[in-house]
Amino acid sequence: MDHSPQHATISAAVAALMPRARQELAELVAFRSVADPEQFPAEECDAAAEWIARALRAEGFGDVALLDTPDGTRSVYGHLPGPEGAPTVLLYAHYDVQPPLDEAAWISPPFELTERDGRWYGRGAADCKGGVLMHLLALRALRVAGGVPVGVKVIAEGSEEQGTGGLERYAEQHPELLAADAVVIGDTGNVRAGQPTVTAMLRGMVLVRVRVDTLAGNLHSGSFGGAAPDALAALVRMLGSLHAEDGSTTVDGLAADGVWEGTAYPEKVFREDAEVLDGVELIGSGSVADRVWARPSATVLGIDCPPVVGATPSVQASARALVSLRVPPGVVAREAGELLAEHLRARAPWGARVETEVIGEGQPFRADTGSPAYVSMAAAMREAYDGAEMAMVGQGGSIPLTSTLAGLYPEAEILLIGLSDPAARIHAVDESVSPAELERMSVTEALFLQRYAAAARG
Repeated sequence: MDHSPQHATISAAVAALMPRARQELAELVAFRSVADPEQFPAEECDAAAEWIARALRAEGFGDVALLDTPDGTRSVYGHLPGPEGAPTVLLYAHYDVQPPLDEAAWISPPFELTERDGRWYGRGAADCKGGVLMHLLALRALRVAGGVPVGVKVIAEGSEEQGTGGLERYAEQHPELLAADAVVIGDTGNVRAGQPTVTAMLRGMVLVRVRVDTLAGNLHSGSFGGAAPDALAALVRMLGSLHAEDGSTTVDGLAADGVWEGTAYPEKVFREDAEVLDGVELIGSGSVADRVWARPSATVLGIDCPPVVGATPSVQASARALVSLRVPPGVVAREAGELLAEHLRARAPWGARVETEVIGEGQPFRADTGSPAYVSMAAAMREAYDGAEMAMVGQGGSIPLTSTLAGLYPEAEILLIGLSDPAARIHAVDESVSPAELERMSVTEALFLQRYAAAARG
């Protein structure tokens, strides 16, 4: 295919920068930046934020600041002015990560970037510290190719994985801060390695904590079992009501019949991506794309109850669970959370006492895929990926800031790209990133910024 005059320069620049990028990603991954002070020291997140702030200053960004957001975390902001009359593009990533889960289950330490089988392993390598490096690489390559042709704002969030909404509230309180003509959210990924992809839709998310109480205290199951109401058994029954016989999510008052009209997600590919065991059926109805992108899904994230090892013969007096509900565009997350809470309360057996609390939420999002920025991105992806056409998919996960930005800046064009692919195993043990994807997506972003600037000039 035909390449733009700057393609060779940008590609060579990114390739030359990859050894440095690996070292920098290793430094970022080493921060145990889980934004939950009950699990990890807050100093780890602060150190990661300081690292990003130093990196932005080194690239010539002014107004670099650590923003103290209302949830007690910090986000990193920087502004690089562009040429006179050039559009402004906001580049987003987050530096907080999911907990490593069982650290002993990792083949290599989760907070030590390790190269294996052509991939770089470590918590946050793909989601989303790699996104921070993607932005830095694109900007550095543009400097080699003659300069950054747009104004750039960077925002690196510190609590995206926790869903506590700090940056969203900060943005609403300071609406001028993140204003831009286009927004590149660097926190999604490609449907497979080598297939450039934009995410055109995000399901929203709401977290509901539920507690069940039935007794003043635990009782001996031999003396009282059979008549004493077991809080754990009550909770299990309530949670079981969230799915129909075929596994479809069933929450009273919440529609579950959406249809996805973008790129398909073949069932065979999904089974391979999800590593579904042989003989185990998929759940739900409709196409796979309908189920994971266009319909709600409820997932029990955790249950507070005695572990098997060390359990005593007791009827449980109390039990808790955390339930995540994903909702498609057109559904307000908070309202869905209230429906979920009411559904659970209505299913409580034996007069059990139930308390529910909505503890986090993020709104769904649907992009305008006909906008000029999408045309520029499609061309950039085609060029960076040797003629491969841009796939357009949804994502079952949520990125809460996206819908906030769409509401604050309705004229801004919002694009979602990133480094994840099915092999990345984000949120799971042995998360990894493909360095080849980091390289190509960095080239893509640099080419996009050039094309977007040219389109704005007319």
